[in-house]
Amino acid sequence: MNVLPAIDLFEGNAVRLHQGRYDEVTIYDRDPPSVAARFRGLVPILHVVDLEGARAGRAVQKDLVRAVVEAFGPGVEIGGGVRSLEAAESYFELGATRVVLGTVAVRDPGLIRSLAKAHPGQIVVALDAKNGFVATDGWEQVSTRTATDLAKELAGVPIAAILYTDIARDGTQVGPNVEATAALARDGGLPVIASGGVGSLDHLRELATKAGVVGAIVGKALYERVFTLEEAIAAARLP
Repeated sequence: MNVLPAIDLFEGNAVRLHQGRYDEVTIYDRDPPSVAARFRGLVPILHVVDLEGARAGRAVQKDLVRAVVEAFGPGVEIGGGVRSLEAAESYFELGATRVVLGTVAVRDPGLIRSLAKAHPGQIVVALDAKNGFVATDGWEQVSTRTATDLAKELAGVPIAAILYTDIARDGTQVGPNVEATAALARDGGLPVIASGGVGSLDHLRELATKAGVVGAIVGKALYERVFTLEEAIAAARLP
């Protein structure tokens, strides 16, 4: 299982939100490219989110994203407000390896199919759940669709993975929703990246035992030095 360190961008800083709330922001670093440079060479994929873009529905921090891509090199996965073909292509033009789309999985699944056909293996679909239902618009709206239902509709589409977040656990370090994540991988039939709540090495070890869970995003625990990235990578390896 891969470990994907996260850099969430807000007002030019590397931050973390608590349970997706924009009024509960913790700033961890005021130089996000320097954070990306520290992760370079340690992991194949860096997960980056334009939080302002997620809320606005368009890319807001493109210059900063470009700097992060240059600092990390190949392997940056970027999301946040990607709701059009043009927005996705603009991130690929900046050098991103993968682009994450969330809201459009509910509102325009045809766009995901088109992008996945044009960029096979480079599109990640974010399904972020509140009480089991997928949230949209920077987590500020909740749909009537479940993550499993949406994943099943993508069967046969050449996406890289489903990125699953239990929003209630995001930024809490209480542990990811392992059972829901494993169930999505099993019932949805697509590779799943777990996100939200990883706060210990044991959380990573447990996720690594679940079939179909191919990655885990780690943010707050790294920034608060609960463990190092090297320790996380070792924990995510199956015995």
